[in-house]
Amino acid sequence: MGDRDWRPFIYGGLASIVAEFGTFPIDTTKTRLQIQGQKIDPRHVELRYTGMVDCFVKTSKQEGIKALYCGIWPAVLRQATYGTIKFGTYYSLKKALGARRADGGAVEHLPTNTLCAALAGGLSSAIANPTDVLKVRMQVGDEKRNLVRCFVSIYRAEGVAGLWRGVGPTSQRAALIAAVELPVYDACKRRLQPTLGDAPLNHLASSLLASLGSAVASTPLDVVRTRLMNQRNVKDSREPAQRIYRGTIDCFVQTVRNEGFLALYKGFVPTWLRMGPWNIIFFLTYEQLKQFY
Repeated sequence: MGDRDWRPFIYGGLASIVAEFGTFPIDTTKTRLQIQGQKIDPRHVELRYTGMVDCFVKTSKQEGIKALYCGIWPAVLRQATYGTIKFGTYYSLKKALGARRADGGAVEHLPTNTLCAALAGGLSSAIANPTDVLKVRMQVGDEKRNLVRCFVSIYRAEGVAGLWRGVGPTSQRAALIAAVELPVYDACKRRLQPTLGDAPLNHLASSLLASLGSAVASTPLDVVRTRLMNQRNVKDSREPAQRIYRGTIDCFVQTVRNEGFLALYKGFVPTWLRMGPWNIIFFLTYEQLKQFY
């Protein structure tokens, strides 16, 4: 391995953290929109918000601006692990496999890029799943304690399994997003280079196209992931059970049966609006950090 192979991991993690800070309030509105309207969950039957803007305004007025950043620290911790592993693994695998091809990796190879991205996304998301559970619980408003107390509370009430709740759809979603987002970005960037060059405008356009594709592909799994992470299955039998869904497929079926197919796209607008700026901030930051190579 070369002496610079560690840099995609470091730059990927740093760029992910910067992007997370810049777009977190949009993610909070997305999470709250996805949770509401569950007819079989008595805690979230009510449709409190009509859309992203309404959720943003009501949350700010009723709970304060600070509530929009509730869960930011587990989100930052997640990006420090997830972002570092995901982008570092993708670019390292892509480079290693490209070097074995006849063209030496000079030409973008879509199947190779897609495979590398899916592996990197799924692996990194599974490892970082506990931080995602903490983030969702805090965004919904069920957990008002700090990061460490929230972690201990979930562990005591639900055990280790509680920290990996929803790991299936989370990993599937992450693999799907990465498999669409990263190869599309690389392909668009390569196609636009003759016209725009390897410049910020190229990175901006490629980021927007990549985010649209990943939002369409991943939102249904994101809804399922959010709902599974938000439910509880406490170890103490004296507390009432709150397990609504048995797993990914059951959550899909129950959601469509009780709320209709479009319920799988709850929070699509904030998802896309967050992915767009997130990708723009990430890739612009990443490309600038690459200048240190």
